[in-house]
Amino acid sequence: MRPEQHRQADADAKSAGRLKVGFVLARSFTLSAFALFVDTLRLASDEQDRSGRVLADWQVIGSTRHLITASCGVQVAPTSDFVDPSRFDYIVVVGGLLTVENPVDQETIAFLKQADAKKVPLIGVCTGSFILAAAGLMKRHDSCVSWLHYKEFRERFPDLSVRSDRLFNLDRQRGSCAGGSSSADMAALLVRKYISRDAERNALEVLQIEKARTSADIQPRRPLYDNYDDARVKAAMITMEQFVDGSMSIQKLAATVGLSRRQLERIFIDKTGMSPAKAYNRVRMERAKSILAQSKAPLIEIALDVGFENASQFTRTFKRTFGQTPSQHRAASRAH
Repeated sequence: MRPEQHRQADADAKSAGRLKVGFVLARSFTLSAFALFVDTLRLASDEQDRSGRVLADWQVIGSTRHLITASCGVQVAPTSDFVDPSRFDYIVVVGGLLTVENPVDQETIAFLKQADAKKVPLIGVCTGSFILAAAGLMKRHDSCVSWLHYKEFRERFPDLSVRSDRLFNLDRQRGSCAGGSSSADMAALLVRKYISRDAERNALEVLQIEKARTSADIQPRRPLYDNYDDARVKAAMITMEQFVDGSMSIQKLAATVGLSRRQLERIFIDKTGMSPAKAYNRVRMERAKSILAQSKAPLIEIALDVGFENASQFTRTFKRTFGQTPSQHRAASRAH
């Protein structure tokens, strides 16, 4: 395609309105979340990494043209003033540090409310969902946040629905994602919906992402041992995760941290409220829970991976731990 053909294709795409995204960047926004989202659009919009806006268009919009500083210190200039929000298919709010008292100004809040009134879908990326929630724009919608921010979201907005078990969520007129690499996953979903699967595949290949994860994929989480501040408990639980097949005896486990079995049991009861054996079982069940949600592996295969001899024994233990069978948990994960 010659340069003049590229320009014409770009103009045609804009007039057709294939996929247009407006980005609102908060003060101290997360650069990686913004970059991964916008680069997924860029790479999907044209062939051979020419950066032409053939199939998609995007703007960084703001109440002023002043530079916006990311949490890492890099500055980004808005490319558009606030315009009629209905020009965009989506408005994406990229959040960042929660310690910033006023991440966006009142003009921005008014613009987001105008977009809502005109039925333009709003997406909160990273802590962008906090901004939308504070503006009263997440009522009757789920907010997906990082597990790092789940507790603070609950404290700030106790009446709103929030989850930290998924990478992202698209809930009618709202979207939200945990940030980081999940920004590319959410952008890929929009590309697939508005452009094509080929465009999605092209973007992810250039970004060196093997495949897009879905809204059913589980968010990587802090390991269980991070819940406890005793070094011996942490060391023991790290070892449990390394021997998730259950092959490490409690006696040997105690020896790895320089304790007798009885000493280890006393410390676990004191620091975690459960015995080492129960903690070990929990670690194995959490691993099984993650595998169930993220793969189609047969139950017997998962059972063997976490140290059970048969699927029925595994099913009983799983249900006793989580209140539902492995099959029920997998079905529920797929439904979201």
